Amino acid sequence: MDLGLDGKVVLITGGSKGIGLACAQAFAAEGARVALCSRSRENLDRAAQTLPGAFTAAADLADPEAAAAMVDAVEAALGPVEVLVNSAGAARRTPPAELTPKAWRAGMDAKFFTYLNVIDPLIKRMARRGRGVVVNVIGVGGKVAAPVHLPGGAANAALMLATAGLAAAYASQGVRVLGVSPGLTETGRVAERMLSEARLAGISPEEARARSIAHIPMGRMADPMDVARAVLFLASHQAGYITGTTLTMDGGLHPIVL
Repeated sequence: MDLGLDGKVVLITGGSKGIGLACAQAFAAEGARVALCSRSRENLDRAAQTLPGAFTAAADLADPEAAAAMVDAVEAALGPVEVLVNSAGAARRTPPAELTPKAWRAGMDAKFFTYLNVIDPLIKRMARRGRGVVVNVIGVGGKVAAPVHLPGGAANAALMLATAGLAAAYASQGVRVLGVSPGLTETGRVAERMLSEARLAGISPEEARARSIAHIPMGRMADPMDVARAVLFLASHQAGYITGTTLTMDGGLHPIVL
């Protein structure tokens, strides 16, 4: 299947590891010109070793000025960004009894605003150019509340609404906006989640992992490349009539109709 991504400029936030890095590798394999953003220069340098020719930019995307400057740097180096994949930021997992207003605000800063601070300047440029795709890697915590992930889940829910709303606002200007919500995925973030859930339940991290997988009908966590392949399709012209929706990828864990 021709995805039509050869030569396109793709910016991936959170692109130095996990799902973001898998997305970068998948787009590069299709011939896209890839730019990676992360807070950590060390992580970016490590990721770049697997992606010859990738442009990298270190920035704290919770800062709107830093996010806008990063977008400027990417477009100055590679040209107009045609695909934005947001995969940066993760709220700290906190047991309910330890939550404070500060923790709730930090959750929004870590996940919601790290996405919106990049989307805002870039989607307006895409609209002026009459083309572009934004794919937000969100998370099923925005639909199903987890006790140790309430601030992050609230940020995810806000991102789902923003995804739908921005898609409607910009559809007539040639810009599509979509979301992908993975369930448990084999990443460092999920490993941290297992530690939090183990502490809350008074069990070992290995037992927490086994219990979580036991509930997944497909019998395994997702691989980051599973998610990357879905992102690749949604960003391609093969999905040209899809916008405003968030695709759940949870291995059949929540068989619900919305």
